[in-house]
Amino acid sequence: MDEKDDSGARAGVARVGRLKKRADFQFASRGHRIGVLPFTLLAKRRAAESGAQTPRVGFTVTKKIGNSPVRNRIRRRLREAVRLAQGLAAAPGHDYVLMAKRESLGRDFAALVDDVGRAFAKARPSGAEPSADAKGGHRRDTQ
Repeated sequence: MDEKDDSGARAGVARVGRLKKRADFQFASRGHRIGVLPFTLLAKRRAAESGAQTPRVGFTVTKKIGNSPVRNRIRRRLREAVRLAQGLAAAPGHDYVLMAKRESLGRDFAALVDDVGRAFAKARPSGAEPSADAKGGHRRDTQ
């Protein structure tokens, strides 16, 4: 057993990296889009030869949403929501970008954490983990 839990990582929780380069954000923008009230989640699988399989997450908040204190507050709320929802279904080897909307500022924080978890679960590739949705992809089953 590895006893290295002093780094702040919780046992059984996968570490999530950060997207910081513009090219990484642009790459993720060509992926799958999942819209929820406080943000839009973009998800794209990285090439297998890219090495690390740790999922990476980036955050964008445009100037249209507000001035820098407002944007920074939204970014901090989303970052913490991702951290708290880390039982989330972030697939290894994928990049995710959360594009914030104004609603993420006034949204109840517990609801924001739930929104993050649901969005990541929707973005999970169908072959990566068995789920109730056998079709996967963009379609929604309507009966």
